[in-house]
Amino acid sequence: MSRKVLVCLFALLVLNQTGLQAGDWRVGQARIDITPVKAGWLAGYASRKKPAEGTTHPLWAKALVFEDKNGTRAAIVTTDLIGLTREISDAVGKRVAKKTGIAREQILLNSSHTHSGPVVRGCASLAYGFNVTQQKDVDEYAKLLEEKLTNVIVKASQSLADVTLAYGEEQAIFARNRRGRYNPDGPVDHTVPVLRVNDTNGKTQAILFGYACHNTTIALFEYCGDYAGFAQVALEKKYPGTMALFMMGCGGDANPHPRGTLALAEQHGNSLADSVVRAMGKSMGPVKGPLKVKFQRTNLAFVDPPSKSDLVAQQEKGDVYTQRLNKYLLNQLEETGSIKTSYPFSVQVIFFGDDLTLIGLGGETVIDYSIRLHEELSDRRIWVAGYCNEVFAYVPSERVLKEGGYEGGGAMKYFGFHGPFKPGLEDRIIELVHTLMKP
Repeated sequence: MSRKVLVCLFALLVLNQTGLQAGDWRVGQARIDITPVKAGWLAGYASRKKPAEGTTHPLWAKALVFEDKNGTRAAIVTTDLIGLTREISDAVGKRVAKKTGIAREQILLNSSHTHSGPVVRGCASLAYGFNVTQQKDVDEYAKLLEEKLTNVIVKASQSLADVTLAYGEEQAIFARNRRGRYNPDGPVDHTVPVLRVNDTNGKTQAILFGYACHNTTIALFEYCGDYAGFAQVALEKKYPGTMALFMMGCGGDANPHPRGTLALAEQHGNSLADSVVRAMGKSMGPVKGPLKVKFQRTNLAFVDPPSKSDLVAQQEKGDVYTQRLNKYLLNQLEETGSIKTSYPFSVQVIFFGDDLTLIGLGGETVIDYSIRLHEELSDRRIWVAGYCNEVFAYVPSERVLKEGGYEGGGAMKYFGFHGPFKPGLEDRIIELVHTLMKP
């Protein structure tokens, strides 16, 4: 028997022993630098009063396109950005569909929510008081971003190759519940989900991993992916030739702890990368097909809006952000005759057969959603991600809504909503997830 035949037989034996079958999946991958060429305003902290002054490390959009043996495809895109808007995500989806046949509903776009990335047009737009020139720069970046996100998905779809998938979990412990500053008794999820993509020779090609914690270690004036960026850098250094992609979880009410310096951001990033390495060092569960994707929206109602007379009476009152909101709502009344009374919240579910289900929730979802879904879907292996497809506002649980505060409704003014949401939004979201989970 020739040496070549022996090698092939050994490879088949290894695949069979791990439960992974060559041919179950084809995956393509691509990455593109989305760091602004022109130094612009940094997103996330309304207190910043000047644009970026440099770059700690590049910001990336990275794409994985999955195809099962039936030809069904789905794309997962991660971005080192504060967030995307529905308008940008849907525009990208429309362009990708024309070029690849991958429908908008089959594309999940996740943002790391780094507070050291560029302002994205329409995302918490009332946090910034831009002049005409500054707004033009934001608009131009949005157009370029739309083009780059389209191109990275198209490129990934053109590089499909046979792979095997495996899933595992570990923990990282630097996230802290931030409500009431740092709440040692508040809910938090330390889980680090990891999806490994190996080629048919067993070499790791891509690592998709996540964590539920704000990327707010630093508030510097340089472009930087914060801890998530450092984690991706560390993993790509550990595994040369591998693309590492970070997916933000339901970290709306969690911050890294401690925080405040670039060294701490790198420390947390390395800690997260170490967790991923540990997960990959353990026996990971095989992930088979078939692939199935579902996408649907449900309207979340706001409390009753103010009247025009109320808005007129409140002009020039409150802080600058309240005044901006007041003016914005008056303009909305003038242009459309009404103020928005709800928002179409999106839920996306990607089924990797019965082995893994990825649930993508829109907005800045708090950790209660992940905790509840894991409890109610305990018979399935699920991965719950927030910040998917768009960041339009904080999405509080019923508990957080009742408690109030920043995540409970105080931050709504930055997003252009009179808010807060009406009670009942948590059950409405969870009900939609359960509906999509049905065969």
